[in-house]
Amino acid sequence: MKVSDALHSRTSVRAFSDKPVPGDVVREILLAASRAPSGGNLQPWHVWVIGGEELARFKALMAERVKTSPMGEQSEYNIYPPELKEPYRTRRVKNGEDLYRTIGIPREDKAARLNQLAKNFTFFGAPVGLFFAIDRQMEPGQWADLGMYMQSIMLLAVERGLSTCPQEAWALWHKTVSDFIGLPSHLMLFCGMALGYTDPQHPINSLRADRADLSEFTTFIGL
Repeated sequence: MKVSDALHSRTSVRAFSDKPVPGDVVREILLAASRAPSGGNLQPWHVWVIGGEELARFKALMAERVKTSPMGEQSEYNIYPPELKEPYRTRRVKNGEDLYRTIGIPREDKAARLNQLAKNFTFFGAPVGLFFAIDRQMEPGQWADLGMYMQSIMLLAVERGLSTCPQEAWALWHKTVSDFIGLPSHLMLFCGMALGYTDPQHPINSLRADRADLSEFTTFIGL
């Protein structure tokens, strides 16, 4: 598979089948992705992988927590800027509305939207969950390196017929996640990622998020 094909076909899947993913495949992907670039070769990524009975136990724990605190524990960092300006605000709102439209949830149905949010915390039914953390000493450059590592995982997953969904929503539950996986205090939870085989019949997986035209974000000088 060409890199361009993997990049074009990758989407954030929010409904997975229960088909298992072999542990060896997960290990191969994570190792291959470690060739992602990082400034000074710091390789600042830290990954936890959950599957099998431990994932079932974690999902049961999350189900109980979400019942009493559907919005989580508050993240340690701003997932989005507090005062998101244009055009970013419009893009975010439209993406959310497009997503809910695929599953027939109107804006005024707050309960249904909360229920959909809660599906984040089941990894959308994926058989493998990943958590990504970074040392608290690190700066924005190293956060970018972590993002490149995650992108490499997502493209390698496509190559193997798998799907993913990166989930910053897990930052809302950093205390619970940290306790469960034994995250050392010097590391900060960044996000999670669902990994598995897509459910092709689920309407939510029909979403293809918009992308801006090249002219909206690129300035050419001398070319």
